[in-house]
Amino acid sequence: MQLSTFDLPTAETESIQACALVFSDPQSQQLLDHIEHIAPSEASVLIVGETGTGKELLARHIHRLSHRADQAFVAVNCGAFSETLIESELFGHEKGAFTGAISAKAGWFEEANGGTVFLDEIGDLPLPLQVKLLRVLQEREVVRLGSRKSIALDVRVIAATNVHLDEAIVAGTFREDLLYRLNVVHLQLLPLRERRGDIVPLAQHFMDLYSRRLRRPRVALDESARHKLLAHDWRGNIRELENVIHHSLLLVRHGRALGADDVRLAPVSTRASPAAAAQASLAAPKQEAPSGLEPLEQVLLRLLEDGVEHLHERVNAALLHKAYEFCHHNQVHTAQALGMSRNMLRSRLMELGMLAGNRRRGAGIGQQANAATHSALERVNTITRVQ
Repeated sequence: MQLSTFDLPTAETESIQACALVFSDPQSQQLLDHIEHIAPSEASVLIVGETGTGKELLARHIHRLSHRADQAFVAVNCGAFSETLIESELFGHEKGAFTGAISAKAGWFEEANGGTVFLDEIGDLPLPLQVKLLRVLQEREVVRLGSRKSIALDVRVIAATNVHLDEAIVAGTFREDLLYRLNVVHLQLLPLRERRGDIVPLAQHFMDLYSRRLRRPRVALDESARHKLLAHDWRGNIRELENVIHHSLLLVRHGRALGADDVRLAPVSTRASPAAAAQASLAAPKQEAPSGLEPLEQVLLRLLEDGVEHLHERVNAALLHKAYEFCHHNQVHTAQALGMSRNMLRSRLMELGMLAGNRRRGAGIGQQANAATHSALERVNTITRVQ
């Protein structure tokens, strides 16, 4: 077993997950060997893996093995900013470039100059920003918002995504030329359930670090706890495992090992995730209704016959409303289920008044969406009962 750990972060608020990298499973060790070969190069890297698998962790490891290790490592979540803010966050702005720009500010690329910039959730980057990012990668220079002067850059780019970018290209939400620029080195990070040899070492690592943080004696895992951890599906991957260990340590009595009864796992859902359910529904063979049309198609046909105004807007709003509700108001899952970027979804939710950031502007459309949704559902239910 090979265990590789990073120093604890200085900020107590930073997740312990961000400072631990454990390789024990044979597939993980193969990935580590590959990283040791590519890390010293200047090649751009694209890391693909599910949420919570440790993509940023892997990016930090690559940075530490490179000749840039003593320079800055800057991590940017491309899905965490609105379209209006992300340009200035990435590339910086000059004083007066927009309302509220009271002073000049360097962007994340400038902050990472000489080091590494990690672009997480790159699939959520809006198309107009993808064009500008492509130019930065090609020309190795950045132009601040509100300026005409270019600033030379010496930055290595590592990007990560939990979506299939080739499918995003087909859907028109991601640029193919940008993918070629980012995907010089492709690293596939498997979910935790497919590299079970990492589960127990990771669990013990989190137990040791949280014991220190909680100022408690070191706690060991007994055999029953190990079996329980290995049998779990870990849909939340390393992030879920970290939370389970943290919770379990808060409840275990001092001076005893962590047993199976102490490991508090979330109930295993028999239903697939919203995104997976949507994909399975699309992939399933279509069964024709007796009339030769699906219930939804019949509803749309009747709406067209009724001459409903602004039909396209209302149907889209109704679909968005129901998907958001179905995914329990989780923006990531809703975006995946609908096959759109989270930034695009967030903008539409704000337009419809479904987010606090812009309720006033979208109130009217949101009310129309709710009405259209209710009407459409009633028609679907009626048609289904008749059939």
